[in-house]
Amino acid sequence: MTILKHSTLLIIALLFFNACDDNEIDTEKPSIDLSMANAFPISCDTLYFDESFTVKTLLSDNAELGSYNIDIHNNFDQHAHSTEFEQCTLDAVKTAVNPYVFIQDYTIPAASSEYTTEASLTVPSSDGTDLYDEGDYHFQITVIDKEGWSSLIGINVKILRR
Repeated sequence: MTILKHSTLLIIALLFFNACDDNEIDTEKPSIDLSMANAFPISCDTLYFDESFTVKTLLSDNAELGSYNIDIHNNFDQHAHSTEFEQCTLDAVKTAVNPYVFIQDYTIPAASSEYTTEASLTVPSSDGTDLYDEGDYHFQITVIDKEGWSSLIGINVKILRR
């Protein structure tokens, strides 16, 4: 009887430890690469109202990517997000009157560990009533992997009229 008890406990313990080995936890954040040859936008680029452009970045993860987000908002007060590494020439500080704001989530195909974004965007010149403010903006890209880890890059851009 004692041998049966010990054998049963040993089998249960072995099954438990083997099950744990198969469920490795991903603790690595995904990455955003703007160093590829045709990356856009990059720090200090200029975007123009009513002209389309394609957001090109390389997203990668050690396991599986989940989604990404693009956020464009004004930087008229010259605030920082600690992700801008290149110094750009900024306009004088000003008060926003009608700043452009864009926030959009994008999906990444399932089982992707690497993905090149190709989001086509156009910054409209107005909200239908008033023209959007020209000037300094932040263009932020956030990538989230399937485990929920995220990375963010914010770059300074100008949005102007031609």
